[in-house]
Amino acid sequence: MSFFDSFTMTIGGKAVSSSETIDVINPATEEIVAKAPDCSEKQLDDAVAAARAAFPGWRATPIEERRRAVARIGEVLTEHQADFARLFTLEQGRPLDGAAQEIAFAAYWANEVSKQDIPVTVTEDSASKRSETRHVPLGVVAGIVPWNFPVNLAVWKIAPALLTGNTLVLKPSPFTPLTMLKLAELLREHLPPGVFNVISGGDRLGPWLTAHEGIDKISFTGSTATGKRVMETASKGLKRV
Repeated sequence: MSFFDSFTMTIGGKAVSSSETIDVINPATEEIVAKAPDCSEKQLDDAVAAARAAFPGWRATPIEERRRAVARIGEVLTEHQADFARLFTLEQGRPLDGAAQEIAFAAYWANEVSKQDIPVTVTEDSASKRSETRHVPLGVVAGIVPWNFPVNLAVWKIAPALLTGNTLVLKPSPFTPLTMLKLAELLREHLPPGVFNVISGGDRLGPWLTAHEGIDKISFTGSTATGKRVMETASKGLKRV
């Protein structure tokens, strides 16, 4: 595979291109470094449907297997750290050393999250009754990631969602979609189809995603103004945010 061309979305474990594309600009030179798919509304429906179809199986997967899958994300980032760092710099503009540091920290984060437990709180354990509080998966999570920390802030959403048995549709910033498109490509052979979907697109895609009836929770990092719009949209369907 090449890290620096042929960028596709990952939907249901498969490579998906689009009839429309968005330009990804190198902020240092203002040159176009790549073209990323501009997800259509139909393709968004496909991504959410793939995540919903994968959810029952992933929810039932033993947590030990989910731990290994999340740890594998960190391993993939480490194995390809140099290429990820170069791609990061091309689309985001941070000096190469700083880009490599973010890749390393994201790998560390995935590895550490993979070791976490899902606690069971016992509120009463007496001769007559036992009462427990358990945390169960919600379903399909939408992750919306900004441009400034495009790998860290993505992995902060990906790792906890997958560890806890949810499936994910991730939308990176239109300014910095390439690293996440490439990570998803690399993970196709390591995760069941539909568990981790990555779509890319322009300004129209975010509102489509947050309003989608198939989304159960939204994890958003970005501006306060956009956050207000996300919360407003989520309220109509009582999505968690």
